[in-house]
Amino acid sequence: MAQGNNSIKKVLIVAFSLCIVCSVIVSTAAVALRPAQQLNQELDRKTNILNVARLYEPGMDVEEAFSNQITARVVELETGDYTDQFDPETFDGFEAARDPATGRTLSGDRDIAGLSRVEKFATVYLVGDPENPDQIVLPIRGQGLWGRMMGFLSVEGDGNTIVSITYYDHAETPGLGAEVNNPRWQAQWEGKKIYSEEGDLSPEIHLTKGGASNEYEVDALSGATLTSNGVTNMLQFWLSEEGFAPYLAKFRSGTEPSDAEDTETDFDDVEGA
Repeated sequence: MAQGNNSIKKVLIVAFSLCIVCSVIVSTAAVALRPAQQLNQELDRKTNILNVARLYEPGMDVEEAFSNQITARVVELETGDYTDQFDPETFDGFEAARDPATGRTLSGDRDIAGLSRVEKFATVYLVGDPENPDQIVLPIRGQGLWGRMMGFLSVEGDGNTIVSITYYDHAETPGLGAEVNNPRWQAQWEGKKIYSEEGDLSPEIHLTKGGASNEYEVDALSGATLTSNGVTNMLQFWLSEEGFAPYLAKFRSGTEPSDAEDTETDFDDVEGA
């Protein structure tokens, strides 16, 4: 009987030791691979930004192209002014949204994109001359049918004309909501206008069933009503006064965002087209 107990103890000791060794190996591998994973995520982000700005070409040196053509800046959403309070290379909007000092809670009708909380500052990407950019790439996110959708919207330097849109993270249904990544659907966005000629800060751009009939409409995704609603809602949020409208208004009125401390934007003078 004693011999049987000893055998069981030995088996348990060996099994426990193997668990310890395996956990150490897995933990070590995770720590060792983390820098590579972060580099891959950063490369993917830059690739998507170049892609939505229509600058990406297969086989290109993404790091070099991004460095030569893109300038990242952090914007205070409430004022539309640039801020040097944060490093645009390391600023994390998601972390900022969770921090009471740099984020705020949304509720009721204000939370049309289903975000719950949103950051007070956001990183934007200027294409070309940062003082007079050809394009402005804005991060957007919101709820789709099955979860959060994350993407980028590129706007011309006039602050009102859309260049392109792309989604790099979503869980939408293949063949339906996932058609947000279909180049043919994305091509419909080129030249669409965000704001009306009256110059207010409420975006007019939206998805509609049955085909677009004007410059503020994009054909909705066939068979994906909830995903289409999610796209409309997130654009209505991020392009409103809750998001980037004060920032884009400066381009629409000819006011340089970097000079905002010295110049106040008169929203009544903002042009829509």
